[in-house]
Amino acid sequence: MSELRDAVRAATRTLAEAGVGSPEHDAVALAAHALGVDASEARRLMILGSPVPPRYAGLVAERASRVPLQHLTGRAWFRGLELEVGPGVFVPRPETEVVAGWAIDAARDCVESGTDSPIVVDLCSGSGAIAFSVKAELPESQVVAVEVSDLAVAWAARNRDRLDLDVEIVQEDAVTALDDLFEVDVVVSNPPYIPTVAVPVDPEVRDHDPHVALYGGSEDGLAIPRLVAARAAGLLRSGGVLVMEHADTQGETLPAALRATGSWSAVEDRLDLTGRPRATVAVRA
Repeated sequence: MSELRDAVRAATRTLAEAGVGSPEHDAVALAAHALGVDASEARRLMILGSPVPPRYAGLVAERASRVPLQHLTGRAWFRGLELEVGPGVFVPRPETEVVAGWAIDAARDCVESGTDSPIVVDLCSGSGAIAFSVKAELPESQVVAVEVSDLAVAWAARNRDRLDLDVEIVQEDAVTALDDLFEVDVVVSNPPYIPTVAVPVDPEVRDHDPHVALYGGSEDGLAIPRLVAARAAGLLRSGGVLVMEHADTQGETLPAALRATGSWSAVEDRLDLTGRPRATVAVRA
């Protein structure tokens, strides 16, 4: 008999009853964290037989109370990067990985067109997930990450230093930031966009993500995205590209809002890997 295997099975049942969406994955991840190993090694120890680490029951209880898994492990994976996250910073979502990918593609297009070192600005950077992905996957780019929250900036700085990536982190409001910067090639943003009349269903989001990173400042959720897009228009050169994430209900309203300003051409909305509207891509007119 394996004590660890039985404990993980019991934890999986507990998390499922608590409404956690990925109970078996989370039970194994918490075991791995408590043991100080990766998930594959935790699964091996479940087969071979291993005692249950003392911290495990407490971690499972916290996860069952819907504390985010990433807050308990202190880690989140994003496009192959291991980021440090915790209270006070937005936990990066898997669906945002495609948004980062579109920004990387736009910057890479600049390189292929003859720009040696494209300038990429990440507005509302949070933990730095998008900014660091751009720099890691396109090292020749110059990347600036803009974030207003003290706590989020601290997490981003820790991630930058840990990953040893040369990304400039600027603590400013995204709607007024970088007033001395012009001729940017790509602006990418995952701004707060949840409508003020909506409340996230998942307790992990509702109770633990910072509200400044969630709510878009109006009933349609687009007040802040519109302002961030306006700042992006001021930063970008003619022909520069904006990539902006949005809620899956905003696949028509955000593109319409951008077209109405007259600042953008070739405005298109793109779907994520689940087929849901995920981001608007536009070219500075």
